Amino acid sequence: MTSVTVTLPALPSGWSADKDFKAVGSLSAATQRTIEPVGPHFLAHARRKRHNRTFSEDERIQAQNNVKKTEDDEDDNISEPEDGMLLAREAKDWKSQDHYAVLGLTKYRWRATPEQIKRAHRKKVLRHHPDKKAAMGQSDENDQFFKCIQKATEVLSDPVRRRQFDSVDEAAEVDPPTKKEASKGNFFKLWRRCLEAEARFSKIQPVPMLGDDNSTFEEVDNFYNFWYNFDSWRTFEYLDEDVPDDGESRDQKRHVEKKNANARRKRKTEDTARLRHLVDDLAAQDERIKKFRKAARADKDKKRLEREAEAKRLVEEKEKARLEEEQRKKEAEEAAKADREKSKKAKEAAKNAAKKNKRVLKASVKDVNYFAESGDASAAQIDGVLTDVENIMGKIDAEELASLAERLTAAGKDAAAVKAAWTEEAGKKLKEGEAKFFA
Repeated sequence: MTSVTVTLPALPSGWSADKDFKAVGSLSAATQRTIEPVGPHFLAHARRKRHNRTFSEDERIQAQNNVKKTEDDEDDNISEPEDGMLLAREAKDWKSQDHYAVLGLTKYRWRATPEQIKRAHRKKVLRHHPDKKAAMGQSDENDQFFKCIQKATEVLSDPVRRRQFDSVDEAAEVDPPTKKEASKGNFFKLWRRCLEAEARFSKIQPVPMLGDDNSTFEEVDNFYNFWYNFDSWRTFEYLDEDVPDDGESRDQKRHVEKKNANARRKRKTEDTARLRHLVDDLAAQDERIKKFRKAARADKDKKRLEREAEAKRLVEEKEKARLEEEQRKKEAEEAAKADREKSKKAKEAAKNAAKKNKRVLKASVKDVNYFAESGDASAAQIDGVLTDVENIMGKIDAEELASLAERLTAAGKDAAAVKAAWTEEAGKKLKEGEAKFFA
């Protein structure tokens, strides 16, 4: 309270209340009315009178009723039993505390909505606020857990700080099942829980999940491609060593910041390797991959056998074509040989026929005594007749030779007919002056 000294203005000289005061109105007459007490203070008074309570007793009981009413009005899904060890935590160890457990949200954790966090904070405050405890008669001077509640709310209400805490929340992690556990028919159920916990770190949402036995090859292939190239937002700032705030320790501050950055990179690398190893284990236990690989091998073997069969068919066809070509060539050679033999025989036959016909031609003039009219023909006449015969035979071909031989055979020993045949042929084949006897 502050006192202010104010000097009132001085009255005009000669002013008098008796002569200078003038009334401008008057008070009304008193009126008799009935007044009833109302409002929270009267109700509190009536309650105290009715139950014969003191002020402190009534406030304590009312605080207990308000807490119970609030707890009854809230969703039971955010109510959890409080662990004695949790209540005994020191506020200074807030960084190592489970903020979700402090607010009773362990079954929600990173899935808890901002509204659930607000409601959980309100319930905890109504139960653990020092003033509320005092009103309920709980004389506890240690408000460490209340400070833990405030810190948990502060962290989880800030999206950035909450993501940092969720990044290192070990209680939210789900261990992958062992090969023995997964082989008992719980493969998809157990691995799905583990993958859902890991999927919260993906920058890309929604995350393709495991599927089931009926998943296609494309679905399974896309699933493993995504998880082997998992783009995680997970950071590890929450585990950073506190950086000194005093301005005189700049070197120390830079050292701690560098140390924290190196630690985050190391944890990030280790987490990437851990996730890849986890997906390797998943793929090793996934019977669908074995089924797809078996089908792929079967298809590959089928294609290989088809290629081998096709190659064999082509080789066989090529060999068949080669054999057919060889057979064709052989038959052609045999046919050519046969033709040559035939031609040779024909030529020999023609030659023999020509020789025979020539003998017939020569014999034709001999049989008529070289056309001598009486006695033996002279040597000059014989030579002249044979010379013309040789000249004519040299000018005619085999067919003409045969035709002439046929005519001469038909003429027999008719000298006139024989001579006429020779003379006719000489006229056809010999030039003028070449024939001496048959001119």
